[in-house]
Amino acid sequence: MKFSQLFSKTLREAPSDETAINAQFLIRGGFISKVMAGVYEYMPLGLRVLNKVNNIIREELNKVGGQELFMSVMQNKETWSATGRWDSAKEVMYQFKDAASKEYGLGFTHEEPLTATAKHFISSYKDLPKAVYQIQTKFRNEPRAKSGLLRGREFLMKDLYSFHADQGDLDQYYEKVAEAYDNIFSRAGVKAIRTFASGGLFSKYSDEFQVVADIGEDIIYVNEQENKAVNKEVYNDEVLTDLGWDKNSLTEKKSVEVGNIFKLGTKFSEPLGLTFMDSSGNNKPVIMASYGIGPGRLMGTVVEVSHDSKGIIWPESIAPFKVHLVSLDKNKEADEVYTQLQSKGIEVLYDDRDDKAPGEKFADADLIGCPIRIVVSKKSLEEGSVEIKKRSETQAGLHKIDNFLSALN
Repeated sequence: MKFSQLFSKTLREAPSDETAINAQFLIRGGFISKVMAGVYEYMPLGLRVLNKVNNIIREELNKVGGQELFMSVMQNKETWSATGRWDSAKEVMYQFKDAASKEYGLGFTHEEPLTATAKHFISSYKDLPKAVYQIQTKFRNEPRAKSGLLRGREFLMKDLYSFHADQGDLDQYYEKVAEAYDNIFSRAGVKAIRTFASGGLFSKYSDEFQVVADIGEDIIYVNEQENKAVNKEVYNDEVLTDLGWDKNSLTEKKSVEVGNIFKLGTKFSEPLGLTFMDSSGNNKPVIMASYGIGPGRLMGTVVEVSHDSKGIIWPESIAPFKVHLVSLDKNKEADEVYTQLQSKGIEVLYDDRDDKAPGEKFADADLIGCPIRIVVSKKSLEEGSVEIKKRSETQAGLHKIDNFLSALN
């Protein structure tokens, strides 16, 4: 991609109404564009990052037997009324009437509709277990929309649901997904801590995956030895006893929740009539669990924990491009380097702009945060070289132009 053809542009200053680091750098870098509080649009650079996050999620969930589907955002009142959440979730769920005064809602999660759909396909123990997921836009009437991509009204969500014949089978799969989550967050470049927490509208308790960050709204107490934690909202002597933890060994930290998993039991299957016939001919309710990750929220969290004063420092796994190529002094050699990188399948953003000073180009490279910067200039070419610098390091080095590719690994 040539910078001169890029749809978005970088900004020197962050919007005055954005205080979160992720919002400031992502807007300034041209990754996202703000529509209103809690609503952002992904520009080409941002969508490249988001798609890479989504691909990591897909790869890990497919490994544990997840099947991807895509469901409707529009929700009918009847399905949600069966569980009582049409009324209990009014403060969260956008609800409205059409021209015929029929009531609808916009999905903020999909336990009810997916349970209703599963009735068409699950009727016997032979149909179990099953696990399906989607990566889909959700809507939540969030009264405190803030912190950029960390708390939104419209956002992308990966929601996985599993269906089981017995608790033992659910427990085993639940731990497989927890392991998949560890892999997802590690590959995306963050250290997530499994955290015992409240289940909110879904269950009594849940497991959250928290990333320690100054902007975090959660307070967690971390057991460093086990790399696990308990959320402040359920932090008490009884819970600590159940976990077998000594409160004096825990460290209090602020954190951002990047994922959660819930054991739902029959909370949704019973009221919606999702049952199966067991091997003895008995009809039983299906046992369920649900598992969520916010890909955009994860993207914003990466920025919060991986940046410096100049801009973002993307991990290579989700960076918009591996290489940011900067051309100085209008030299044809930079075009040749660009062609070589492309021929090797290396993703490259080529700053070919003629109307920008070197300082502006370097500032944009630091702001956008690709893992490797290559500079082709008159000075480097005098030595038959290009300058290569990693975004995470301060020192640059010269590498001969005829074998510079070997320095990119």
